[in-house]
Amino acid sequence: MASNTYKQSQGAGGSRRSFFSLLENLINVEKFFDKGLPVQFLMPFLFSTVLCIVYIGNLHYAEKNIRKATKLRVAVEDLRADYTTLKADYMYTSKQSEVAKKAKTLGLKESIEPPFKIIENQE
Repeated sequence: MASNTYKQSQGAGGSRRSFFSLLENLINVEKFFDKGLPVQFLMPFLFSTVLCIVYIGNLHYAEKNIRKATKLRVAVEDLRADYTTLKADYMYTSKQSEVAKKAKTLGLKESIEPPFKIIENQE
């Protein structure tokens, strides 16, 4: 059976280095600003920053509008279902037999004779 041992650290001369130390060596900020702040890159940097902000804002605006449209679409479907239900109920209650049932409760009778046309003489 193997015994527990401590892992040997590789020290400063080891082949493994941290990501941030590699990044720091790669960037080496001091060499970029030896002669001062590079003003010639300031305007393109600001322009690209403004474009990025506008792009992100436009994306948020579009997503908000899509959410609104989805809510409205659901509301329209609900209203359409209500409309068809009410229309079917109205068509049912406007049938002659249903009108006759409601008229009977008021004490009215349905006429047995068909309606006739009154013709006036032109003379």
